[in-house]
Amino acid sequence: MPFTIDSARSIFPNTLSADAVPATIARFAQLNAEDQLALIWFAYLEMGTTITIAAPGAANMQFAEATMNQIRKMDFREQSQVMCDLTNGADTPICRTYGTWSANIKLGFWYQLGKWMEEGIVAPIPEGYQLSANASAVLQAIRNLEPGQQITVLRNFVVDMGYDPNKMGNYERVSEPVVLPKELSQRVKVNIEGLDNPTVLSYMNNMNANDFDALIELFEPDGALQPPFQRPIVGKEAVLRFFREDCQNLKLLPERGILEPAEDGYTQIKVTGKVQTPWFGAAVGMNMAWRFLLNPQGKIFFVAIDLLASPKELLNLAR
Repeated sequence: MPFTIDSARSIFPNTLSADAVPATIARFAQLNAEDQLALIWFAYLEMGTTITIAAPGAANMQFAEATMNQIRKMDFREQSQVMCDLTNGADTPICRTYGTWSANIKLGFWYQLGKWMEEGIVAPIPEGYQLSANASAVLQAIRNLEPGQQITVLRNFVVDMGYDPNKMGNYERVSEPVVLPKELSQRVKVNIEGLDNPTVLSYMNNMNANDFDALIELFEPDGALQPPFQRPIVGKEAVLRFFREDCQNLKLLPERGILEPAEDGYTQIKVTGKVQTPWFGAAVGMNMAWRFLLNPQGKIFFVAIDLLASPKELLNLAR
């Protein structure tokens, strides 16, 4: 076989991803817990003036409800300790519970904490609190990012908190129910300038329809998907779990694409466009690229999803 997952990652090497995003996340990780919490709060307040954050649905919040009620009953000192424990990845019951949640439940949890801080129900950042020089520099770095990059950074801040589930041994993953696929009559098919490959078009259309069972059948058994700034997820079972937990109600807006033959009958395809998320809706479109490697039978061997460095990268289809 001419490709491995590692070698497939290098197709279309001129694709420029938003390296400022992982760099900012890494700088955030070096801050102490107090500065991390304060920075999230200040960023939340600033984003609220430029980006409308959608309230989480009931399905997202029902799994966090018991933990939220537990925190609501605590005094401010206890609440502050819980939030510090989450940022430090401490081994506590609440941190372990948080670690089992899907990304959407974690986002809903922090959304509700933010609302309660505004209402005075949860311990607020002390009046007059000043960020450290390092935290102020990270906040400025966030300000300098494009909106789609900002929400990616802030999402990763909170998703990576809590106790590491890899240290738990056996545990039950907790995610919101999978929504039903859209009815065929409600589906709108995408058009991609310069590309009519049926596998790639089906990938986009099935994702937009939340039809993950049909979507996963486009992959070969050992196929892989690489989310932005992450290692590849390998195997249909793991990829399907990612779709169900992280990709519900996304809106993919591909714009243009290019197809090139590769070794031994493989095909490499690059598509650029935008993605809208249910958390931020049509207000924010993240500039994305999808780099597909299809096997000779037209199945997906590998697809990388890249958050692009700038809007002009949407025009960069060159190999």
